[in-house]
Amino acid sequence: MKRRNLLRHAVLGGATTAIAACSQAATNGTNSNSLPRVNWMMAASWPTSLDTIYGGAQTIADRVSAMTNGRFTIEIYAAGELVPALQVLDAVQDGTIQCGHTASYYYIGKNPALGFATAMPFGLNAQQHNAWMYQAGGLELIHKIYAQFGIISFPAGNTGTQMGGWFKREIKTLADLQGLKMRIPGLGGEVMSRLGVNVQVLPGSEVFLALDRGAIDAAEWVGPYDDQKLGLNTAAPFYYYPGWWEPGATLDVLVNLNEWNNLPPEYQAAFKTATIESNMMMLARYDALNSKALKELVASGTQLRAYSPEILDAAKKASQELLEENASQDATFKEVYDQWSAFRDEVRAWNAVNELSFASYVTPPVAS
Repeated sequence: MKRRNLLRHAVLGGATTAIAACSQAATNGTNSNSLPRVNWMMAASWPTSLDTIYGGAQTIADRVSAMTNGRFTIEIYAAGELVPALQVLDAVQDGTIQCGHTASYYYIGKNPALGFATAMPFGLNAQQHNAWMYQAGGLELIHKIYAQFGIISFPAGNTGTQMGGWFKREIKTLADLQGLKMRIPGLGGEVMSRLGVNVQVLPGSEVFLALDRGAIDAAEWVGPYDDQKLGLNTAAPFYYYPGWWEPGATLDVLVNLNEWNNLPPEYQAAFKTATIESNMMMLARYDALNSKALKELVASGTQLRAYSPEILDAAKKASQELLEENASQDATFKEVYDQWSAFRDEVRAWNAVNELSFASYVTPPVAS
């Protein structure tokens, strides 16, 4: 603990001094080359082996450096190198690090409304979520929640609609879910728990071993590309879809609010721009990579299965009940839920006209 505090004060103290000088330079109207050097640390919730999701953090660091002529740099640490994968928020909040790349729904135990920043069961897809966050007031609502933790957040990656997980045996009915041990986080995990699943929350680096050794019976991560990299197809044969709990999962970069407020406008602008690029590029990469990876998985013996209507209907009903219960018990959750659900209904009505009609016509049926 003493070593951690020493590191924290040494690094953040130097950064704060530099930033104060930087702000003064900006006030005096000097050019960007006169701004001082600022060095931040970013902890990620992902191992480096998952290059697409970890790449979201790398995109931010690379673009910030490029847009500031190397004067604002961010050093990235993979899951477990500085802090455990599921404790990034805590490290940003207490100032151990300046920022972190993570998923907000890992922290719904602190505030259930944080789940809206990532994904809600049967909620918004990636395009809809971006519209809500960037144009319909979603990001402002999330900022209000994170301000309670001394943090500001920005969308910084999206996986697209995820797959429904790997299972060691077929899951045909609700009865098949009873007592099943499954790795699944967020409110999706809470829904699965209501359906009888024994829910486990594990970081990505631990999922394969738990599934392979039988500590869990099923696991979801993201989609074909990442799942293949983790080797989940070698630990379980049945691959289910869709991932109804994460129809458009957004990853976030969390920033200590004091550190953010001390940044000069030039650096804040560069950082925001970098997060938007990270958000867009991650989704594009996943869409490009997942189609190829799914073909490879099926060719190697993976058995693709769709969740039954019975399971989907029960999950949707339980999801709606869970959201309404949280809204009735928590004023913050209700504020976000009311605004989010109104937008959800509006954007779905529009997408039924423009996108769903087109996709239904041109998309071939799923090969079994």
